[in-house]
Amino acid sequence: MNRLKIEHRKITFEEGCELYLLDCKQRNLRQGTINHYTQSIKQFWNYFDYKLPLSEINEDLYNGYVVYLKSKFSNDMSINAYLRDLITIIHFLQRQDLVKSFTMQSIKVDKAPIETYTNEELEKLLYKPNIKKCTFLEYEAWVISCLLFSTGIRQHSLMELQVKDVDFDNSLLNVRVTKNRKPLIIPLNQSMLATLSEFLQYRQYRNKDDWLFCNVYGNKLLKSTSYRILYQYNKNRQVETTGLHRYRHTFAKQWVINGGNVVVLSRLLGHSSLAITQNYINLLVSDMAKQVDEINLLDKFSNRKFLKMTKNKPK
Repeated sequence: MNRLKIEHRKITFEEGCELYLLDCKQRNLRQGTINHYTQSIKQFWNYFDYKLPLSEINEDLYNGYVVYLKSKFSNDMSINAYLRDLITIIHFLQRQDLVKSFTMQSIKVDKAPIETYTNEELEKLLYKPNIKKCTFLEYEAWVISCLLFSTGIRQHSLMELQVKDVDFDNSLLNVRVTKNRKPLIIPLNQSMLATLSEFLQYRQYRNKDDWLFCNVYGNKLLKSTSYRILYQYNKNRQVETTGLHRYRHTFAKQWVINGGNVVVLSRLLGHSSLAITQNYINLLVSDMAKQVDEINLLDKFSNRKFLKMTKNKPK
C-alpha cells in the first residue's frame, strides 16, 4: 500500500482574486472600493487565464501584461490604474505565500496638470439665480456649487451630509463620511452660512436627520443624480466642463494663489499627510506655470526694445 501524502491543491488566479476581495470585505473597505477592484479583475481576464495556477505567476507574465495594456490603451494613466490594482492584489497573494516574490513596477508617466474651473467659469457658476423664477433643482445646484467651491469636500461626503451637520452656532460643517473614514470639521464663512440658512427655508426638511441635499422628491441624492443636476446646471450657464471633483481642485488652487497656508489647506482637504497636499500643489503649480508662460506680463508692459550686446575691443 502506498504511503499517504498531503497534496496541496493548486489555487487558481481566479480564486486568489476572490481571496483578495474577501480580505477587502473583512477590512471593511467601502463598497465603492470593492466594486473598483471587481471591475479591474474583470479586465484581468482579457489577458490572464482565470484558471492559471498562482504558482505560475511571475515577472515575465507581469511584463507581458504591461505590453498588452500598452497595445490596448493609449492613455498612460489608465494603464497605470490597472497595473496598480494588479500589483496590489499580487502583493497580497505574495504575503500569503501563494505567489513567489518578484519585482513589479508601473510605467512612468508625465503627470497631467489638475483641471480646474477658470475665473470666468466661476463667475457664471456662482452667480445666484433668481429664486422667484428658477426651479428648486437649479437653486440647489447653485448652493451645491457654492459649498463645493468654498470647502473642497468630495462628492461622496457631500451626498452623506445631513441637515444637522451644519452647525450655525459655531460656523462649522461636520463632514462625517470621508475617504479615510476620519470625520472632518470644516469652518464655514459667513457667506456660505447665509446661503445654507436660506436654502434650508426652501428645502422643506422634516427633521435634522434629513439629507441636506435631495432630489425633487426629498430623497437622498445619488451619485448619478448629483452629476446630472450639476451637468445640466453648468450647461445652462454655458460652462462646457462639468465635474464635482473639479471644484475640489479649484478650491485648492485658489487657496494657494491667494496665499493660504499649506498646513491649513491639508487639514481642510482631509489629507492624511502634508506630502499628499504638497504633491497636489506641485500639480497645481504646473498648471499655473503654463498660464504664466501664456500670459507674458514682461512682454505686455515692456517696449520690447532690447540692447544689442557687444564686446568692447581692448585698447
